[in-house]
Amino acid sequence: MLEKMPAGIGRALRSVRPGMETLVSQDEAFVGVPESIALTSSAFAADAEIPVRYTEDGAKLSPPLQWAGVPEEARALVLLVEDADSPTFKPLVHAILGDLPPVDGGLAEGALPSPGSGEERFGMGRNSFLHTKWLPPDPPRGHGAHRYAFQIFALDETPSFERAPGRSALVAALRGHVIARGMLVGTFGRD
Repeated sequence: MLEKMPAGIGRALRSVRPGMETLVSQDEAFVGVPESIALTSSAFAADAEIPVRYTEDGAKLSPPLQWAGVPEEARALVLLVEDADSPTFKPLVHAILGDLPPVDGGLAEGALPSPGSGEERFGMGRNSFLHTKWLPPDPPRGHGAHRYAFQIFALDETPSFERAPGRSALVAALRGHVIARGMLVGTFGRD
C-alpha cells in the first residue's frame, strides 16, 4: 500500500517517526524486566536488513523466528512486531501473537497468515490495519530505512481477551505480568 506513495511525500515525512523509545518493550512498566530471552531469525541478523521475501515487495511471508531463555515459571508468551519508524505518532503494529507455548521454540517461515490469504490463526491480535494477519514491512519510498522490532514477552499468567487485542489492550494485559523479554530488530527501506 505505501509502496505506491510518491518518494517526495516520504522525504517530507522523514522526521516523523515515533522512535525506539515508544516501542511496547520500552514502556516504563517493562524497563526493569530482564531482557533474558534471546530472539533470533535464520533469515536476518540483528540490526541487519530483512530480506525482501518477508516484505510487501516480496512474498509477504512472516520471517522464521527462534527464541531461547524462556523462564521455567512462564505461563504464556506473546510476540509483538512494531515499526519504530513509521510516519505515525505511535509505532505501527505488524503482528500480535498471544498463543505461543511458554517454552523455548520458534515460528517457521510464513507461520503467521499473510495479507490476502483467507487463512486465520488462533491467538492473533489486530495489526494497525485492524487485521489478524502479518502486516509485511511496507515503508514509504524516500522515508529512509525503518527499524522493525520483533518483541517477545514471557508472562506469569495467560492473558484473556474478549476479542482479538490491539496494541492498547495488549499493553494493559502485559502490565504487572511480564517476567522476561527479548527483542530482535531488522531493517527495511526503499530509498
